[in-house]
Amino acid sequence: MNKNQFIIVLALILLNSTFLGAQRNEVAKEKWHWNNPLKQDTTAGYVQVVKVDNVLYISGAVATEVTPEGITKVYRALEGSLKSFGATFQNVVKENLYTTDIEAMKKYNNSRKLFYKNDFPAATWVQVSRLYMPEAKLEVELIAHLGE
Repeated sequence: MNKNQFIIVLALILLNSTFLGAQRNEVAKEKWHWNNPLKQDTTAGYVQVVKVDNVLYISGAVATEVTPEGITKVYRALEGSLKSFGATFQNVVKENLYTTDIEAMKKYNNSRKLFYKNDFPAATWVQVSRLYMPEAKLEVELIAHLGE
């Protein structure tokens, strides 16, 4: 095989692998949803936890009050979501918190901090006018990494 033939064959191999890679764009997902045999809520259209590779994407858990009890309820629910794949709050790398009362959340933040045991994730807190459930006052979602 001469140099020009080699370059053509190499180009065809690269083109073919690029084409095949573009066609295999499926993402392998594992799901968990509150002991639901379907592993998803088909009414609202969501899953509580989706695992892709070694990353957990955890949908928001909600509370109807921004009090120490309400905050603890949310983080206990999130703890259950983490445990569904053998994780803890020490695996959490990102937290998004939405509340209708940011001042109450700041006031009772110690209830949240207990779950992280001084190993805090990156976090974003946002005050909103309303959440999906009209009676909800707090919703927290997480991203956790399971490591290698």
